[in-house]
Amino acid sequence: MTKRHKLLAAGATALFLLLAMGIYFVTTSGNPDHDYDLGIVYLNGIGVEQSDTEAVKWFRKAAEQGHANAQYNLGNMYRKGEGVPQDYEKAVAWYHKAAEQGYASAQNNLGIMYENGQGVSQDYEKAMSWYQKSAEQGDADAQFNLGVMHDQGQGVPQSYEKAVAWYRKAAKQGNADAQNNLGYMYENGNGVPQDYEEAASWFHKAGEQANAMSQYNLGLMYYHGRGITQDYEKAAAWYQKAAEQGNANAQNNLGFMYDQGQGVSQDYEKATSWYYKAAKQGHALAQNNLGYMYKNGTGVPQNMEKAYMWFHLAAFNGHTNALEEVYILEEMLSSQETSRAKQQARTFLEEQHQQ
Repeated sequence: MTKRHKLLAAGATALFLLLAMGIYFVTTSGNPDHDYDLGIVYLNGIGVEQSDTEAVKWFRKAAEQGHANAQYNLGNMYRKGEGVPQDYEKAVAWYHKAAEQGYASAQNNLGIMYENGQGVSQDYEKAMSWYQKSAEQGDADAQFNLGVMHDQGQGVPQSYEKAVAWYRKAAKQGNADAQNNLGYMYENGNGVPQDYEEAASWFHKAGEQANAMSQYNLGLMYYHGRGITQDYEKAAAWYQKAAEQGNANAQNNLGFMYDQGQGVSQDYEKATSWYYKAAKQGHALAQNNLGYMYKNGTGVPQNMEKAYMWFHLAAFNGHTNALEEVYILEEMLSSQETSRAKQQARTFLEEQHQQ
């Protein structure tokens, strides 16, 4: 199950047609609503050249006059380092001003800053407090975040039942992350009776919104026939969607389906390609699978040295069967070949660490 907090992007109560109509704001407005609106105009490049610097300028004018939307947006600009140097402490300060006025999105973002220790000392209890305030106003992202806190027992005693309740509130508002997590709770019987059909239903809702984890989970449900009729073609299709978004588990599983010809025409080259994508992300099973492709010359020219490298990496990442293959290949390869393969493995790990 994934945990993906969201810091909301700047929004606007209105997008102005005034510039397009030739009616320009004066630059000494002093009216916080007008100043905020002009910040939105520059932020989005509406009739003017887009400028984060100018957006910050006008948001600040409005924020200093107590405009909650502007305070929230100014917090976002500091958090992301747009138009100003990135400064988490100033982001927190502006979020706090907006949050104290009851601005739900600012309350949620302030909760995230406390949870992650960005600009403030990490404090799960304060994070919970701000999430709660926002969630009670109906903010779906805060409801999801609050569900995660209850799910993981951060800032509160762990309670799957409370996690489910908050996930459900967010999921009903269309929050894809909450829909995925709610599906996971039904799949595993956490806080609710285990129900594969209900799990598949929530995974489907989130998958349709391009949630990669749900797409992968739905692929698993179709592959194993849990909660839905087993269908390898649909499993492969959902794996494909998740794999294209970089989900390593889906990439490996899709590679396996091409390897075995399940739900797709057997294609060793495509299998190798998907195994490689997952293996590059450090996926131990994919690295092991790739090792076999090189060992057997399936989808790639046979290359025992490369096979040894991938088995070595898979073993390093905890795949026990790969270690057996390492021992087997050490009997077949020269010490020079194994040394080269080990060096290639070290180089791979260094490059992966730098990413």
